[in-house]
Amino acid sequence: MTRFKAALFDLDGVIFDTEPQYTRYWKDEFHRYYPDRTGLEDAIKGETLVQTFDHWFSGPLEAERENVRTRLYAFEASMDFPYVKGTAEFIQALREMGIRTAVVTSSNHPKMQNVFRTHPEFTALFDRIVTSEDIKHSKPAPDCYLKAAELLGVDPADCIAFEDSFNGLRSALDAGTTVVAVTTAHPAVELKDLSHFQIPDFTDALDLLGLR
Repeated sequence: MTRFKAALFDLDGVIFDTEPQYTRYWKDEFHRYYPDRTGLEDAIKGETLVQTFDHWFSGPLEAERENVRTRLYAFEASMDFPYVKGTAEFIQALREMGIRTAVVTSSNHPKMQNVFRTHPEFTALFDRIVTSEDIKHSKPAPDCYLKAAELLGVDPADCIAFEDSFNGLRSALDAGTTVVAVTTAHPAVELKDLSHFQIPDFTDALDLLGLR
């Protein structure tokens, strides 16, 4: 039986396979403002909207932030939230084993309301949901994972965390958790130095991670 007391999950690219949708959205958005730059949609993976604004919409473009935010929220209100393969079944199996679960996401409350509307069963899968409003310092700072462990009443060393982005993996590592990279956004070879395990999805995760 696993030694872990809690499992902590990022949202986009881990629970939901939404990265392709965001990649297309941000590629178009950046083309609007940076027509001569390519790959910026990949550079912001794992960032909060505030971090993206700070990095790419400062100075003369600061006045465009509200327009960007309005378009993003409209996009998120109509986007799909397909589960990464095997995710819901994996999380339910953990809960049946007595392992507590939490979402640890850089998403905000309005985004989560879209999730709840699309998946009414979602909140029953988790004991806690930590969003960007709950912490002061976003990923790659470890605050969100430390907060989740605190809310669950467990030590970070007793947690296993699932992430897909470089910022998220650094956050989970610095919090002291055992880190699993889900390779929905980057190939495993790029994530090995930032994680203890790498998996493509959750189909065989219980066995691959030695959780039973």
